Amino acid sequence: MVTVTGVEKGSPADRHKLLPGDILISINGHDINDVLDYRFRLAERNITLKIHRGPELFDVRIKKDEYADIGLEFETYLMDCKQSCRNKCVFCFIDQLPRGMRDTLYFKDDDSRLSFLMGNYITLTNLGDADVDRICEMKTSPINVSVHTTNPELRVRMMKNKRSGEVLAYLRRFADAGIELNCQIVLCKGLNDGEELLRSMRDLTGLVPHLSGVSIVPAGITDHREGLYPLEPFTPEETAGVIDMVDSFAAECLEKYGSRLFYCADEMYIKCGRDLPGEDYYEGYPQLENGVGMIRSMQTEFDDELDFLDEYDLAKERRVSIATGYAAFGFIKSLAERLRSLVPTLACEVYPIRNDFFGHNITVAGLITGRDLAAQLAGKELGERLLIPKVMLKADEPVFLDDMTLDELSEKLGVEIVPTESTGQDFVSKLLY
Repeated sequence: MVTVTGVEKGSPADRHKLLPGDILISINGHDINDVLDYRFRLAERNITLKIHRGPELFDVRIKKDEYADIGLEFETYLMDCKQSCRNKCVFCFIDQLPRGMRDTLYFKDDDSRLSFLMGNYITLTNLGDADVDRICEMKTSPINVSVHTTNPELRVRMMKNKRSGEVLAYLRRFADAGIELNCQIVLCKGLNDGEELLRSMRDLTGLVPHLSGVSIVPAGITDHREGLYPLEPFTPEETAGVIDMVDSFAAECLEKYGSRLFYCADEMYIKCGRDLPGEDYYEGYPQLENGVGMIRSMQTEFDDELDFLDEYDLAKERRVSIATGYAAFGFIKSLAERLRSLVPTLACEVYPIRNDFFGHNITVAGLITGRDLAAQLAGKELGERLLIPKVMLKADEPVFLDDMTLDELSEKLGVEIVPTESTGQDFVSKLLY
């Protein structure tokens, strides 16, 4: 049961005189405990809500369009609390955060509802048989799963949760129910690499055709690992070896299943100095949100946008700057230089930002803080405006990881700051705005 906190004026719920404070017990006889229950049961054209109001218990019958909302509002998006992670993974990035950051950054979610609704990755250890049955019944697909290894004993050692091995069986149940699975493997040197990685890839092919893809990403290692498992970063040579292993196995999958299925993150190619594969390699970018193919996708979009340069005012003088992480610096600089060669009125400086806050092993733009930007760009020629990747900011407000706001950084540097999406089209349009 869930408590109604608001009723949209003029909605079906309002017309049937439902009120804030009413308790929704069930829809068509099915208990309602959270947003998945609610949305799934609400899909019917004819619904009967069982409502508890004070001492009264009564039914409300509503006829509506299929999937249409009825105008009820609840305290939280999930209509429930987020489920927190019960694991103690040896590679957990949150455990490596320095002290003194905002409280929400230290919360570890592991919520299957957020996996379906928001694309979050789950480890399965919070699920029981009833949860799996509900996912299969509701067909809440896709589900994003952090697998890491298919060796049950090794998974227990890596995740420090005695259930983490046995819950791997849920993957088979999901596949048998037709649930699409996106998976990731966070690769840790000396733990789940080498033969263990090969085993995991082999095992995961057993989920075909319901395995949409698997990203292999290296564990992020900050300078704040006191008392934690002694992880070491992969060397460029070791990273190249991982790419070779994954590509070789993926080529076999392409021949056997019609898809590569397994992809290494862009940062691995950058670390060992290899060019990224072409666009066809990524098969529609199923793992783009995991940093797989993002650079190739942006390059393709950038090239396409160059065909529309005549739509911009190319006579206008522009002096701009760009700040990004070391991982993408070479790529972003190459795009800026190419655009400058085509638009002589554009002056653009690209600055790589070293991650002093988390440590120099962290090179991605999304983990750069306001204070590092402020310190390293002070006194630099920034032009009329500074472009930064939007991933440096919170999803819902202009705040960096260290709580510095975009306005505060703009004031410190004395320049307008423009966040940009990770697309080639937005990159060109923001530079030539």
